Amino acid sequence: MKYLNENTMRNLKFIFILPLFLLLLPACTAEKNDGALVLSDDDYYDFESFSLKEYDIPATLMLPGETANIGVATAPEVDHKPNHHKWRIAAGQNFNFEIDDWGNEKDMVGFTKKQLAENKMFNIKYIVDEKDFIYFEKTLKVDGKKNASDKVGVLHKTYFVYAQHIINGVTYLFKSRDEGDSKVIAEFIAKSLKSVKSNK
Repeated sequence: MKYLNENTMRNLKFIFILPLFLLLLPACTAEKNDGALVLSDDDYYDFESFSLKEYDIPATLMLPGETANIGVATAPEVDHKPNHHKWRIAAGQNFNFEIDDWGNEKDMVGFTKKQLAENKMFNIKYIVDEKDFIYFEKTLKVDGKKNASDKVGVLHKTYFVYAQHIINGVTYLFKSRDEGDSKVIAEFIAKSLKSVKSNK
């Protein structure tokens, strides 16, 4: 029997170790970012900077552009009445969210989580759960679903994002629209609401 030379042995080790490494890599990544949304500049490739300064909020954020492939075809629209405490931002027909001015309140995300915990109609599953940022799935509770017919249909799932930003001492709650969004749209909203920066 021929003995394998050193180079061949090294190649065989690599062939056996590589699949194991590839299997473990996703688990390591998930553990590192568990419960947090970590974004890099590359995640904003399809986004464009947008200023809220002329709408009475001294901040900028990233909004999806036309290359985002979610139906953005026009310039962003802001619905806001002067001296009013609510804003609605839309970038195309599918992408929109709201902003509420909460003045000196400091824990609006915590308050929102308490309200969600008290609801009786929906199951809440947090995808990202941070002190000032939550991204979650809401599923309608269906009584007796174990005995339901296959013809009943799929469970109704919607996705929501809430982000609190304190800008010049004022607390703003950036949030999904009341009816929620699909997962694809919610992920774009999550990136936008994470990107808010106050103007200096």
